[in-house]
Amino acid sequence: MSLLFIFLGLILLVVGGEFLVRSSVALSFKLHLSKMVIGLTVVSFATSAPELLVSLQAALNGFSDISLGNVIGSNIANIGLVLGITAIITPLSIDKDFYKFNWPVMMLLSIGLYFILRTGLEITRGEGVGLIVILGIYLYLLISRAKKQRKTKPVDDSVDDGLSMASNFKIFIWLLIGGVALYFGSQLLVTGAVDLAQAMGISERVIAVTMIAIGTSVPELAASVIAALKKEKAISLGNLIGSNIFNIASVLGLTAIIQPIAVKSSEILSNDILWMLGFAAILIPFAFLPKRFEIGRIKGIIIVVAYAVFISLAFAG
Repeated sequence: MSLLFIFLGLILLVVGGEFLVRSSVALSFKLHLSKMVIGLTVVSFATSAPELLVSLQAALNGFSDISLGNVIGSNIANIGLVLGITAIITPLSIDKDFYKFNWPVMMLLSIGLYFILRTGLEITRGEGVGLIVILGIYLYLLISRAKKQRKTKPVDDSVDDGLSMASNFKIFIWLLIGGVALYFGSQLLVTGAVDLAQAMGISERVIAVTMIAIGTSVPELAASVIAALKKEKAISLGNLIGSNIFNIASVLGLTAIIQPIAVKSSEILSNDILWMLGFAAILIPFAFLPKRFEIGRIKGIIIVVAYAVFISLAFAG
């Protein structure tokens, strides 16, 4: 029964994520936002919605290991699985904003999360508020930079006619379907995962950083692969970096404000979060060596293999 709940939960999360991304992008085009801003904000927030609902549901039910493991595992999966597979399909080009602004913000938040958990062994309500404030500052700076760039260089905003011309009613229906599917999907997934962990004698943390994390990263995978196939590489890379920033700042921030998140498994600090920091850090040398400003197929394969090692060690431990 738990496997059925997990399967149904994942399907609902995929469906919900797809409709939420569709409605969000359609809405953002009505607001005349550029593609890079859409990727880093609208798409990132929409594809982080499964993580938010799953983490919130888990925290409220007292399973804080699932809340933390889901976010840390999703950030690892976004780079190790999603970015790796996307780079294998089509090489990803890297712009200056990636290493001058977006990557440093992601890295600082990742290191900040490590020290928050290390020092207090929980994310308090006050720290949750702090994470939301940081997210607000990041979004303000992001949109300000995008506006300046728009004045200095033209932005290609050719988009899918279906999304750019969608009616307000259609956007509302997509949003409603997405929200309902995500809500029930998160409930089923958390219930099924906890039951499965108990039945198999595996810790909730391992289930969270592997199965749940992959499940909640499916919207990022779908959005990035579709964007890459359409040659919309700005949305693809921007979506992944933005999603990792949103996962830490908004998902853990909002969850901690509602219900403080405690560290129950020492492995989260001694293993999982170190893998997350490693996957985030490796992007900079990969961005410049050996071929500059591109993450190609070979690098993509290396990243995916590293992710497979992480998953194997998680279950072996």
